[in-house]
Amino acid sequence: MALSMEFTPILISGLVFVLILVGLVSIFSLLQSKSRAKEWGARIKGKKEGALGEAQKAKGVGYLKTNFLQVLERLGQANKPKDQEETSRLRKMLVTAGYRSSRAPVTFMGTKIFLGLVLLGVFFVFGGELTKGKPVSYFIGGTVLCAMIGFYTPQLWLSSAVSGRKERIIDGFPDALDLMVVCVEAGLGLDQAIARVGDEISIGHKDLGEEFKILSLELRAGLTREQALRNLNERTDVDDIRSLVALLIQTDRFGTSIGQALRVHSDSMRMNRRLKAEEMAAKLPVKLMGPLILCIFPALLIVIMGPGVILLMSKVFPAMAGS
Repeated sequence: MALSMEFTPILISGLVFVLILVGLVSIFSLLQSKSRAKEWGARIKGKKEGALGEAQKAKGVGYLKTNFLQVLERLGQANKPKDQEETSRLRKMLVTAGYRSSRAPVTFMGTKIFLGLVLLGVFFVFGGELTKGKPVSYFIGGTVLCAMIGFYTPQLWLSSAVSGRKERIIDGFPDALDLMVVCVEAGLGLDQAIARVGDEISIGHKDLGEEFKILSLELRAGLTREQALRNLNERTDVDDIRSLVALLIQTDRFGTSIGQALRVHSDSMRMNRRLKAEEMAAKLPVKLMGPLILCIFPALLIVIMGPGVILLMSKVFPAMAGS
């Protein structure tokens, strides 16, 4: 009874926090749906998006988002890395994850401080009840732990976002390469083939199509083909694209047939993927040994030897003791 009375304030505080959170999310969704409804209504009437006016954009969700980003940028200025190399590395990771805005690094650093402060405030609200009757070191340790979790969680999210985007690009790259081979062999130039692949592949693989569209825009803007391809390699940081970029640069330098080179490269990549699949299949029995030994083998051992052990304990051992 005393234990339930002790946890009652914590439960009430948790329910209040959840209700407030649900209410804020509901208000945000309502404002967003109203904004989208007004936008689609303006489009149905034939008005352009710019005709909605800056005053409407400054209201509702847009206003809150702008102010929130400004707060994150101010926090990020205080947490901005002083080392230029670290800043460049962070910017490269954000670009690889798909965030190309010039303000993305500052916003990211501000998000780390913001989440750290939020979790710190949550622990100050609920931590007193959780650490009641315990030494002060528990409260201090919980405070430091919450601050560290909030500060380093965005970094873990960024690493996960980079890995996920790379996997999506790798999944769609064989289709893009085959489509590029078809376009080049049909008579299109390399620049036109890249633009066509960017338009077509966006339907099934949005990230890869976006990268090809940026590559096409850089080529149209007057950037050399070699530099544009190297920029593609820097943005994606994928081995398959790195090999394709090296192939296209060498083909452009030596003037060899692009269609034949792409065909050979496509066949080579297809063979490498088959070998990787066979390698993963060969590793499967070794990886299954652990679950088999830890989970299945004890159960089989009990089922097979259990009746015999019970028989020995109930009849054989008493008979031996009696004799």
